[in-house]
Amino acid sequence: MAEKKPNSVPRRIHEVRRTDTPSGVTHVRAHQPDRFTVVGNHLAQHPMLSLTAIGLAAHILSLPEGAPVDIRSLAERFPEGRDRIAFALRELETHGYLRRVRERTESGRIATRTYAHHLPVHVPAVPGPAAAPRARRPVSRPSRDAQTPPQEEDRGAGRAEPAPTGMTAVPSATPAPEAPVVAVSPPPSPARADQPDPPPAEATPHPRDDRAVALLAGLRRCDDRLTLSRRDVYRLAPAVTAWFDVGATAATVIHTLTAGLPTALESPAALIAYRLRNQIPLPLPEPTVLPARPATAPHPMRNCDGCDRGFRAPEPGRCRDCRAAPATMYAA
Repeated sequence: MAEKKPNSVPRRIHEVRRTDTPSGVTHVRAHQPDRFTVVGNHLAQHPMLSLTAIGLAAHILSLPEGAPVDIRSLAERFPEGRDRIAFALRELETHGYLRRVRERTESGRIATRTYAHHLPVHVPAVPGPAAAPRARRPVSRPSRDAQTPPQEEDRGAGRAEPAPTGMTAVPSATPAPEAPVVAVSPPPSPARADQPDPPPAEATPHPRDDRAVALLAGLRRCDDRLTLSRRDVYRLAPAVTAWFDVGATAATVIHTLTAGLPTALESPAALIAYRLRNQIPLPLPEPTVLPARPATAPHPMRNCDGCDRGFRAPEPGRCRDCRAAPATMYAA
């Protein structure tokens, strides 16, 4: 018998392929004669863009001309929410792959046109507080008649002009008067674009609107999308108070403002203002008051002369039943 070798070749595992290349991606390429999009490596391998922004840019580059690429259309197409899509669009704008410009159409409406750049364009950086542009001080210049040509100024600097032939140069005792310079105060420095506008002064609500303010501030308990700012609450409070003045209850106002909300709610304050303005009910009619009957004293109790039954009557006599009976029943 042959001797068994301890270093025999192990059995091959058919499920695992043997390779000499390191681990990583292996491209399986195929020829695509049509329906393909060329995307540069500067976008697909961008070191600062998020994966959502890179994928969204590739999708936008693959769309035909005129396809809608607004936030609402992209949110209906992809499972990502509106916030992630809006953040990705801002990334592409920051790095020069996207540019959104508001333009006026022939009908007079304002539309947003989106320009998708296959190559990134240079985006000028917004200057910070240290690099803010310095306002130039305007200087008033003399009129054209009082100015001398620049060639003559350069030629006469540092040396005297020779006198013409036949004439004697007379030195001037006083220098030629210069053109007056008007001092102009510098204009106020323009506000930088990176600074937000100052917040408007918030009006103090009227004490009569306290109930309306509490109702509007609590709408977010019914739907998170109905979260209103302090300014919107104070602005809409008088309209809710008008509903209370016509007899509407708090439950009626809440049902009117929260029922049948649209799926895409962009401006909750505008929707609430529209419903408060157009769906206010009529005031309740005043209740009809019936005239009060005059108070009369009841008749005294009497005993019937025929059956000796008690009844009320203004005068003694017979009761109603005895009066309706034949007179022969009571004959002696």
